[in-house]
Amino acid sequence: MRGSRLVNGQDIAGKAVLMDQFLAEFGGQNILFLLLAVFIVVSISAGVRIVPQSQKFVVERLGRLRVVLGPGINFIVPFLDRVRHRVSVLERQLPAMSQDAITSDNVLVQVETSVFYRIIEPEKTVYRIRDVDAAISTTVAGIVRSEIGRMELDQVQANRSRLIEAVRDQVAQQVDDWGIEVTRAEILDVNLDQATRNAMLQQLNAERARRAQVTEAEGTKRAVELNADAELYAAEQAAKARRVSADAEAYATRAVAEAIAENGLEAAQYQVALKQVEALNKMGSAAGTQTIVLPANALDAFGDAFKMLKGK
Repeated sequence: MRGSRLVNGQDIAGKAVLMDQFLAEFGGQNILFLLLAVFIVVSISAGVRIVPQSQKFVVERLGRLRVVLGPGINFIVPFLDRVRHRVSVLERQLPAMSQDAITSDNVLVQVETSVFYRIIEPEKTVYRIRDVDAAISTTVAGIVRSEIGRMELDQVQANRSRLIEAVRDQVAQQVDDWGIEVTRAEILDVNLDQATRNAMLQQLNAERARRAQVTEAEGTKRAVELNADAELYAAEQAAKARRVSADAEAYATRAVAEAIAENGLEAAQYQVALKQVEALNKMGSAAGTQTIVLPANALDAFGDAFKMLKGK
């Protein structure tokens, strides 16, 4: 009995050892597979990069620039490539900046500017300039002072669009090496000190007074010219009337002369008698006339006229 119990105990111990060995081998394989799966998942996660539409990723490999990833799904080498910079490509606006400048006629002005830009080449921006906003602000301030120094105060106020265009073009040239595109540059305001404002107000009032005097003088001059034109026109019309009257008189004279040539002296006497009758008639029909003075031969004139009409 003791022998059989001893054999059974040895069998059970052997089976336990075999089970432990099996479990050890199976567990080791599972852990290995599990670690391999985790490695694969981590590798895929590290090798796939999804870039938003509004950004670009700058990738480095072992500390050096490797590539710039655009929007969408991108693949990189896991554990070697790393995304070092996530750069937004949206348009940005610098805060409004104020800087003092002196015009060519020695007037101190304070100019308020604003600049809009966006990053188009992130690899240049991240490796060539540290503080983009500060660099652009300094560049704009220098260019604004330079441009205003070439202009007089009146030109600064009147040619603001040309000044804005010059500032935008020069800023764009300066920041091109940084991978930046300047989309807009605005001159928001041009301020003057109180003394300059008072002087400009006095000048403006004087200019308004001068223009009023010039306008009044031009009005007087125009009135005189129109008066002279009216008088000249009246004189021309009177001359035309006299010319017409003279032509009519000449025509009447020619008619009388022709009548005398054809009918002799009687025609002339008839005309004279007829004129006398017309004159007497006009004197008699005048308003308020009570006394009519007749020549001594008035009756004879009437008689001669009737005789001529009868052909005697």
